[in-house]
Amino acid sequence: MLKWFVKKQLDAFGRRWDYDTGYVREIVDDAGVGAVMPLQALGKLGSYRKNVPPDAYAGATLTAAKAADCGPCLQLGVSMTEASGVKPQTIRAILERDYAKLSKEALLGVELALGTIARDGSGEDARAEILRRWGRAGLVSLAYGIVTAQAYPTFKYAIGHGHACRRVRVGGETIAMAHPQVA
Repeated sequence: MLKWFVKKQLDAFGRRWDYDTGYVREIVDDAGVGAVMPLQALGKLGSYRKNVPPDAYAGATLTAAKAADCGPCLQLGVSMTEASGVKPQTIRAILERDYAKLSKEALLGVELALGTIARDGSGEDARAEILRRWGRAGLVSLAYGIVTAQAYPTFKYAIGHGHACRRVRVGGETIAMAHPQVA
């Protein structure tokens, strides 16, 4: 009965976001519902958003998602970001690294994500400004978003469901995604 319910939820999620949840269905069938619970916990982790403007969250999460994947997981992130009200121009600028077109808020999210992924100290100025503007809760929100955006595609690749880079739809237009690289 629980498997049936989880699969119904997966089907609804897949329809809503035009996303293939087959890999999760496979886990439910082969490893059981308990093996899916940690993935649901990741969703809760990523849903913690306090004191952070949507553009900053988009900058952080889309930059992290693109570094981990430029296929279906990135498309899902783009779709969710659009649904949250972030303008398609902002999303395109983040994905295309056209930073001159970004608000300071979006750029702070991008800089934090790039510095976090590179682990080279380059995000220190962004971190300090994020703390000044949005406090510890804002920084934690962006950190959780970065972790979550990287975790799902990493998990999918580890279990053999990773996909090659492809085109991503933003605001009804398709843009090509080159393989992600951290600057």
